Amino acid sequence: MLYFFGILRVRFVYVRKKYYLCSAVIEYMLIHLHIRNYALISHLDIDFHKGFSVMTGETGAGKSIILGALNLVMGARADTKTITEGEERCVIEATFEAKGDEARGDEARGKEIIIRRELNQNGRSRSFVNDEVVTQAELKALARQLIDIHSQHESLMLGDDLFQLQIVDSIANNQAQQDTYAAAYERYTQALHELHQYQQRAAKAQADADYVAFQWQQLEDAHLQADEMEELEAEEYRLAHAEEIQTALASALQQLDSDNGALSLIHASLSPIANCQLPIADRLESLLIDLKDIISDIQRLYDHTERDPMRLEQVQERQSMLQTLMKKHRVQTIAELMAIHEELGWQMQQLANFDEDIARLQGEVDVAHSALDKAAEALTQSRLAPCSHIASRLIEDMQRLGVKHANVAVQITPTADFTPTGKDDVQFMFAANLNQSLRRVAEVASGGEISRLMLCIKALIASTNGLPTIIFDEIDTGVSGAIASQMGEIMRQIAASRQVISITHLPQVAKKGEHHYLVYKEDTDVRTETHIRELTTQEHEAEIEKMREI
Repeated sequence: MLYFFGILRVRFVYVRKKYYLCSAVIEYMLIHLHIRNYALISHLDIDFHKGFSVMTGETGAGKSIILGALNLVMGARADTKTITEGEERCVIEATFEAKGDEARGDEARGKEIIIRRELNQNGRSRSFVNDEVVTQAELKALARQLIDIHSQHESLMLGDDLFQLQIVDSIANNQAQQDTYAAAYERYTQALHELHQYQQRAAKAQADADYVAFQWQQLEDAHLQADEMEELEAEEYRLAHAEEIQTALASALQQLDSDNGALSLIHASLSPIANCQLPIADRLESLLIDLKDIISDIQRLYDHTERDPMRLEQVQERQSMLQTLMKKHRVQTIAELMAIHEELGWQMQQLANFDEDIARLQGEVDVAHSALDKAAEALTQSRLAPCSHIASRLIEDMQRLGVKHANVAVQITPTADFTPTGKDDVQFMFAANLNQSLRRVAEVASGGEISRLMLCIKALIASTNGLPTIIFDEIDTGVSGAIASQMGEIMRQIAASRQVISITHLPQVAKKGEHHYLVYKEDTDVRTETHIRELTTQEHEAEIEKMREI
């Protein structure tokens, strides 16, 4: 629930091609809440107003149910168990409108933001902004600019370091410095990541350098040729079957070039056919020429085909060597071996460039580090500037709330390393008693003191940087009497410039409300239902008296 810490003077929220303006210049407030079939609420419609409103009711009346419904429409996780028993779906709709004189500009006049959340029994949840479907992430992004719901649990977060840092940033209004630092941090971490990755690659490559060189040299010495394996297989067959091949060639010569061979027979038949000038004569003449060429080729093969055990051994050794290399590198072809040879050569070349590349990347890291250090210093200074003002205001307000010896300090110390949020450790130091040493809030503050301190912080942020609509859920827990009255007064003061709704059990707080809403339960013939209604002035006074009697 850190929603209120990013508010800028002018902010546009972008949702599905539409801009919704949420800022200290044009502020939106909650004007209407519609709930149907949520928990004990079958149907509820209630209007809200600017200024300070209070919401009261007996324990168990349903105040938390209304708050849960509002959380759901603001993007909280949906649970089908919240659907009213026996109903198929629940619908929650919140309407926000530009308020007061700030709505007079052309940009804001008549502008409404209507957020609707629908939940079905099948678990399907849909969100709408002005009747356009949006994702849950988009809904949350818009909602956090419209409303800040301060739960009882949030006060406990005051002891969280990041929460305290965000408080200071909100009051310092240093979004520009945060953005500059975030960009510098991203550049630095990216440059550092690239350097470390390259150093790891270089270290591994250096460790494997000798083996890479050996593999490359082995393939280099092999003098690889893409089609060599096929040629070797053909030559091996010829050498291994030389006698068989010679016999077959001799037989072919006998059939073609003996006294009774094909050549002689065709030649003897050619003259009569040629004398008769038959068309076939030319084809026979061509056939004789082809036969003579074939006989010449066969004779040449016969003469050069002979047993050569030494050459056969050389061919087989070459085949074995190539097969061993292919098995070693887990490939099937010489072409793949040649590709590996080329890759190994590239790796060897890279080894020579590692030192140069590492030096270049280290230079980039150094430049990014310098920019980050500068951005971190600017961010630190922006945080230091309001610390004394924060402390003095919180002391003053805490004393108003009955902690008369309250002492507060905002302590900023440098962290050992850069973090995503800067190089600052922010601690709110607190002491409630006279001459008590300052210690961390979570270590010394009671529950009531933490609640009061959180209210003071909200008031300070409201006065310096602006907040959206604020809902306080029993922030006055643990106090009573005059202190409760003072807390109510502070909330009323906050509401002078924005809408504030306080859920309370204390009459001292309720009395401060400009508008009073009563939450109550009624039994019907079917079930118990939660209702809410705005009280009249007379009813308001009567309810205050009733609360005093309890």
